[in-house]
Amino acid sequence: MTSEFILVFGIVIGILTVPSMFRAAIDGNPPRVAALAIVVAGGMIVYAVYNTPGGFSVNELPEIFTRVVKSFL
Repeated sequence: MTSEFILVFGIVIGILTVPSMFRAAIDGNPPRVAALAIVVAGGMIVYAVYNTPGGFSVNELPEIFTRVVKSFL
């Protein structure tokens, strides 16, 4: 897996975790699984950024997403 794949998967996991955190908060339960998923997503993002020479910029994200999606299709 390249750093781009790891970055995109980390961002997607982080985005998908937000509704789970809200649901747990509304139900009055501690968001244990959601918190673990956020930690994993953050770790993936940090790993991808630090293992890419020069890192990533915010302006590159749409292009990175399209490359990753195209590689799956």
